[in-house]
Amino acid sequence: MRIVFAGSGSFGLPSLRALIDGGQDVVMILTQPDRPSGRGRLVRIGPVKRFARDNDIPLLQTENVNTASAVRRVRGVRPDLLLVIAFGQKIGPKLIEMPTHGAVNLHGSLLPKYRGPAPINWAVINGETETGLTVIAMTDQIDAGDILGQRAAPIGPNETAGQLHDRLAELGARLVTEVVREIPLDEVERRRQNDNQATMAPRLTKADGRINWNRPARDVHNHIRGMTPWPGALAHLATPGRKKTRLRLTIDRAVVSPVPAAGAAPGTIVDAAADGIDVTTARGTVRILELTPAGKRTMTAADAVNGYAIKPGLRFAAVQEKASARRR
Repeated sequence: MRIVFAGSGSFGLPSLRALIDGGQDVVMILTQPDRPSGRGRLVRIGPVKRFARDNDIPLLQTENVNTASAVRRVRGVRPDLLLVIAFGQKIGPKLIEMPTHGAVNLHGSLLPKYRGPAPINWAVINGETETGLTVIAMTDQIDAGDILGQRAAPIGPNETAGQLHDRLAELGARLVTEVVREIPLDEVERRRQNDNQATMAPRLTKADGRINWNRPARDVHNHIRGMTPWPGALAHLATPGRKKTRLRLTIDRAVVSPVPAAGAAPGTIVDAAADGIDVTTARGTVRILELTPAGKRTMTAADAVNGYAIKPGLRFAAVQEKASARRR
């Protein structure tokens, strides 16, 4: 089939490679414009654009894929199928209805659970032990189309959203190639979603990363996992000195600790040793294993204890309760 691929992040790259290796004809790639990123705000080439260049595939970068000029460009390559994976723009009806076999999307959850832009993060944040992937026929309503294929996957007890993202991307390549192969043969079984079972996975912001120590240890641990690597699990620690200052930390790796809270207020460090920094929560403690001070490299807990005089009795600042994934 003649396939137009729309994607911006790395999540769709394994599917692109698998389709090409399987003999499918990817005739155009759509992606977002290059944007500044990082501390220096340098404009960087995205992974999908780099893939298109490396494989000599025609590329269209646009702020709005639904403009008349963009639609005209897509129509010009006579697509049989539009495949959308982590594109970051809403696809309008003209593009959805244009290809011979319509448009399909790979979504990082077992729909109808976790509709929205951050399904992998919210599954981890909410402590799910299983998630998966769904290929749907696209409609004007986001993530609500008929299910064409689905694959479940376990979530490891200490797996981060970033690790799960990469694993699901590889698993998704197999699911996408199976569905795409069956579409022209009319062998795909369509199944409607039950909207009453839908939950939402809203877009995350940097503010969502702030750790709320007034939650049980398991919830705090899941939050840290779900915010890693982006937007990062953020905490502010009051450090000793002549002037009291706060050390801004991103917690990169943690586990639920066996050390008791000993009646200390949530956010209090009750132990700081080479094997980790134990912090109290509303119920139980969390052990920090790796962290990144603002503007510094990622370091082990042992290095942080030695380098920043972290010791029992210090306390992390409290934050307000955050939202969870919502049922529609």
